[in-house]
Amino acid sequence: MDYQVLTDNIVNWMREKVKEAGAKGAVVGLSGGIDSSVVMALCQKAFPNDCLGLIMPCHSNPQDEADAKLVAEHFGIPYKVINLDRTYAALITALNGNDDKEENKSLALANIKPRLRMTTLYYEAALRNYLVVGTGNKSEIVIGYFTKYGDGGVDIEPIGNLVKTQVRDLAKFLGVPEPIIMKAPTAGLWANQTDETEMGITYEELDAYILTGTAEPRVLTRIKALIEKSEHKRHMPPIAPFTL
Repeated sequence: MDYQVLTDNIVNWMREKVKEAGAKGAVVGLSGGIDSSVVMALCQKAFPNDCLGLIMPCHSNPQDEADAKLVAEHFGIPYKVINLDRTYAALITALNGNDDKEENKSLALANIKPRLRMTTLYYEAALRNYLVVGTGNKSEIVIGYFTKYGDGGVDIEPIGNLVKTQVRDLAKFLGVPEPIIMKAPTAGLWANQTDETEMGITYEELDAYILTGTAEPRVLTRIKALIEKSEHKRHMPPIAPFTL
């Protein structure tokens, strides 16, 4: 793959989409991971004077904030740190007084974090007439490994057609710092979480299936289950076909 051609194509596409929207730049949530780092580097190329990185710790691993700052400073990108700890805690306090179901509660609470970040991103984007640029890759989109109306709530997805292993190669081409490239992928929703542990398969196994359509039975069964369960995430809400 020619990564210079790929970079130029994505950058030009981003500029077109921002222009079509009547906007002038891009805001990206910086998590300290490889996907957001690649997207931020692409945004810097597309909008060198009109891009902003938002670092939004929310009871997060402090290393993630440090890594996000490393990326922003490495590429010379303006950034803001908006701590959502107190916001999250206040909402949890309010919700805990009204719930009567304990099942699935941990995941429901964890998914509040990306939804708070989505709200913050859209606020900052609206102030500047920017688009919210997503950091989802094809591997995650195919199996629905994202939070609906959280990290899935964006305006454009520049790397949404690249599988994780391709994103890693693009990161090397763009000069993303090596510690970020080698970091274990994680959504950071709880302590010691990793993507691959939660998915039950490795990115290499998933990417091989997406690119070739083949996988060993165990992997294929898991992928099909993830796709089926998350199908609703890849579509707009269904509209009832009835009228007067």
